[in-house]
Amino acid sequence: MDNQNIVLTKEMFARVGVNEQQSEKVARPSISYWQDAWRRLKQNKVAMISMGFLIFVILMCIFAPYIYPHSYDEQNLAYTNQGSTVHHIFGLDDLGRDIFARIWVGGRVSLSIGLIGAVISLVVGVIYGGISGYFGGVIDDVMMRIVEVLVGIPYMVVVILVSIVLGKGMVSLIIALCITSWTGLARLVRGQVLNLMECEYILAAKALGTPIYKIISKHLLPNILSIIIVNTTFTIPGFIFSEAFLSFIGMGIQPPNTSWGAMAALGQQQMSYYPHELLFPAAAISLTMLAFNLLGDGLRDAFDPKLRQ
Repeated sequence: MDNQNIVLTKEMFARVGVNEQQSEKVARPSISYWQDAWRRLKQNKVAMISMGFLIFVILMCIFAPYIYPHSYDEQNLAYTNQGSTVHHIFGLDDLGRDIFARIWVGGRVSLSIGLIGAVISLVVGVIYGGISGYFGGVIDDVMMRIVEVLVGIPYMVVVILVSIVLGKGMVSLIIALCITSWTGLARLVRGQVLNLMECEYILAAKALGTPIYKIISKHLLPNILSIIIVNTTFTIPGFIFSEAFLSFIGMGIQPPNTSWGAMAALGQQQMSYYPHELLFPAAAISLTMLAFNLLGDGLRDAFDPKLRQ
């Protein structure tokens, strides 16, 4: 067999199983974890509709009282308990006040309590649970026993005690609800941190003498941030419902201020003859809580690494 120089050309090779157009379709640009989560969230139509509804409610609570011609405390005693009309979209209550205007002013209070309470619970729960999980040992045992004691206290007892000391109102209500609401997130964060502390990259960072704040900011926090976001989304409707329930039984927002729960309490007295006075605030509570829960479900699916493709 003669030894000859063989020149290889492009035409001597053929693609197997994929042509050039298919290869371009297969190759996709690299995206980050957060970009991928947003992409999958946008594919969840129910979650996106819920997000749009919540944005609409928040915008209405902010701007509607300024552009609507009737004030929330304006009384028209000649037309008390009037149903829906062109001038009064949701009708009037037993004191002749416009229910549409009061819905958005009350929404400010209910949503504020939900958002402020969720943020306070988030900060306290993450810090407390992170410290407990990071240091472990005796510190973890002591801190978790404190959490167990707080969990065992009924929040109604806390609300009553705080109301006696500080009086009834928005501030005392937020304080009472936040005293024990952070314990669930603290337990969740503590468990996640304990699992992450056993990972090799965390052990390597500690062995190299990496400062604690860098381990927390670069390794621990990014890995539990998605769980925190999802949990907070579910916490907000819990605060809204608690405020509505406490206001309904007279332990929450007091006149002349109003909230969805306070409006439902007043509407319940007129329910037999004027159901619209209860229907609209109850619908506002129910739809807002449903939207937050559906958005939370969508975020949980979007952040779940098992669903990544």
